[in-house]
Amino acid sequence: MKIAESDFSNHIVKSTQKELGNIFFFNHIAVIEFNEGVHIDINNSNEIFEELINFFGNSRPFGIVANRINSYSINLLDADLFKKKISNLCHYAVVGHNRASKMNAEIENSFCNFNKINYDCIHEAMTHTYGKVKKDILLSLH
Repeated sequence: MKIAESDFSNHIVKSTQKELGNIFFFNHIAVIEFNEGVHIDINNSNEIFEELINFFGNSRPFGIVANRINSYSINLLDADLFKKKISNLCHYAVVGHNRASKMNAEIENSFCNFNKINYDCIHEAMTHTYGKVKKDILLSLH
């Protein structure tokens, strides 16, 4: 299910279309729906990072939900480099909608430094991501 077709659609603050896919911004979360067949790596994702930094800044905690509505590839060896570009990212989630995308999400999970990143539905991913971000915000206030 696309985020724009979900119950969360009325909470979208901003959306933007990029070469690699669409980004939907919420107060504390960005949902990214990558286009069919694209390959994401550290060299071709600068416009995504620029959008994230422009919206969230360099210190405000936020989360990303990759809504795998399409099939795409990601260079998992770049995972640490992605995190270094956006150090205020406090949670990353991947939603799989079919067997292949769920399997890819499980593989991504083994390369990430976050506890659990693979989810079966957008609602679960958004709820858990928001909880992680909210916890990080509270910790940063103390």
